[in-house]
Amino acid sequence: MKKDILLVSVIGAAVGLLIQPVLTNIQALAYIAAYLPMSQFAWRIAIFFGFLILAPVALLIANFIGRRIAVIYQFAKFAAVGTLNSFIDLGIFNLETMLYGATPSPGVFFVLKSISFLSATTNSYFWNKFWTFEAKSRPEATEAAKFYIIAIIGYGLNAGVATFVYSLGGADPSSLWTNIVSPFAGIFSAFLWNFLGYKFVVFAKKEGGETGRPVTL
Repeated sequence: MKKDILLVSVIGAAVGLLIQPVLTNIQALAYIAAYLPMSQFAWRIAIFFGFLILAPVALLIANFIGRRIAVIYQFAKFAAVGTLNSFIDLGIFNLETMLYGATPSPGVFFVLKSISFLSATTNSYFWNKFWTFEAKSRPEATEAAKFYIIAIIGYGLNAGVATFVYSLGGADPSSLWTNIVSPFAGIFSAFLWNFLGYKFVVFAKKEGGETGRPVTL
């Protein structure tokens, strides 16, 4: 459990950093600071530590519930990794749109979203293999092939749904629709698909009887 708490704290810290370009792109901090008496820098620090604290607390709650429903603990780990993947996706995408500096066409949007998605997918493989599903073996060609088949389908759901939703809005590059709603629609559509695919197809033979069992403190 100590190892899991440490790892999920790393995830929380990473999310706290990755959300920063998102906050900048949608100008959220200026809006928040206008109503609450804290500087934008102070809010950045508070948000960072908020994720750092929330991540292990959420896992402890899942561990408690998982004593009755074992899969809850494993799903909580997958959700933590999924949150990290989502913010890698969102963070890199928002950094790309900041650097691009103009309203992307649907074609450019698809390319930028593909880069951010593939970055998140690479991260997903290693975290889910060695932490969520606790596979002990080294990566194998068959396993990797299955993973990327699931990931490619998830890619189609993620990038395709995000691009479709984006095309409905026609928003500017600093808007919530471009930087939050559209990419999150893609992320959400692929989330459940990936969990089922990774659990029952990619890492199914690696789980054994112990994988995902809650831990008694």
